[in-house]
Amino acid sequence: MNPYVKNLTPLPDYCLLLSFENGETRIFDAAPYLEKGVFQRIRHPGLFGLAKVVADSVEWPGEVDLSYDTLYLESQPAMQDHAA
Repeated sequence: MNPYVKNLTPLPDYCLLLSFENGETRIFDAAPYLEKGVFQRIRHPGLFGLAKVVADSVEWPGEVDLSYDTLYLESQPAMQDHAA
């Protein structure tokens, strides 16, 4: 089982800085998802920036969400300078 999302910070270029319950900080690139299905709704940078942690995962207005499994498995460890 993968760790749950505890905190997030939207970053430029449709990325999310994610803090997980296991103490890891990772960066998730959502750009590849924004051309598919319901994710097209959050392509506007202002709307993408409204992401929040809901039920240990990430959700945007309109019930657009990604599972914590996807967020963890498809993200990369964050460099120290992103964690500021």
